[in-house]
Amino acid sequence: MRDKSYPVLILCTGNSSRSIMAEALFNVLGKGKFRAYSTGSHASGAVNSFAIERCEALEYDTSHMRSKGSDEYATPDALPMDFVITVCDQAAGEVCPILPGKPMTAHWGFEDPAAFEGRDEDKRNVFTKVYRQIMSRASQFVNLPLHVLNSNAIQHEMRAIGERPAEESNEQY
Repeated sequence: MRDKSYPVLILCTGNSSRSIMAEALFNVLGKGKFRAYSTGSHASGAVNSFAIERCEALEYDTSHMRSKGSDEYATPDALPMDFVITVCDQAAGEVCPILPGKPMTAHWGFEDPAAFEGRDEDKRNVFTKVYRQIMSRASQFVNLPLHVLNSNAIQHEMRAIGERPAEESNEQY
């Protein structure tokens, strides 16, 4: 793999929570090594306010964040992605959009924090838990020595990260 930033697309169904948080985490934790984007197979049209809170805690600029459909990344002139990661069970069972290039793919399933019903404090706790799980997997991936691994090894590692239990990261972002 080349020694510059890698475009990565995070795909979920609604593009309102998990994929949004993963986009921010890849961009911050990757320290320029990745350019992450998020999308939804059936975009909800709105970003969840609790997801925005988590991204702002990273000091990530959320002013450009919006819920968007995968058609934005499936045009012939779209940026070719190196990696596509689905982050929810619904997206794993759906057909991914046909994207330019030949991205490596993996599924990293996380529970939907936006589906939780309860008090705001409890919702915030669920978002924090899922956010930390995403952080753990994103950290594992951004720290892979991509410059020395061949495509088969990278693909194997991407999928293995998604198969491991989604443990909460102890990092304080």
